[in-house]
Amino acid sequence: MPNSYKYIDPDYTYTDPKTGLLRNLQNITASDVLLFVESSAVTKRLQELYESPIKIEGIDCLFIIHRHLFQDIYVWAGKKRMVEISKDGKQFFPTSYFDNAFKYIDQLIAEFKKIPNDNKKLLAEKLAEILDNVNYLHPFREGNGRTQREFLRLMASEKDLTLNLNPPVKSMRRKF
Repeated sequence: MPNSYKYIDPDYTYTDPKTGLLRNLQNITASDVLLFVESSAVTKRLQELYESPIKIEGIDCLFIIHRHLFQDIYVWAGKKRMVEISKDGKQFFPTSYFDNAFKYIDQLIAEFKKIPNDNKKLLAEKLAEILDNVNYLHPFREGNGRTQREFLRLMASEKDLTLNLNPPVKSMRRKF
């Protein structure tokens, strides 16, 4: 499926107008190289969070995680986006309302923390609600999905849950 994200960024806040690539700390100008370097750096930083997890206190921790994951690549790592984003014609949450959304997500996180560890059904439902809201918020120019997955993994871990957001691989059957 082609990338159908659209960005309103007339001032080239995040992209190089010559290459169309995200401005990056390595001054990489080839998309395949940027993808490789970014993936390698983020994988290393994810491993660090596995080894030394942070405690999720609120939405601010989402920004801390993004900063940690992308600090080697983007100067704007850990900062809320300043451009509007849409995908398949559907706009993500408008930047002008971010502060209200942050308060609401903080409320959802506080509710999650009050759920007893043995109530796995309610914990799963609240995690899904948090993921849905954070995904719609889409607070970063790049790296939202990876940041969200780590944010939720850490939240689940605090409740002694193992979270796997990777879909199972369908078995391949040969048709004769």
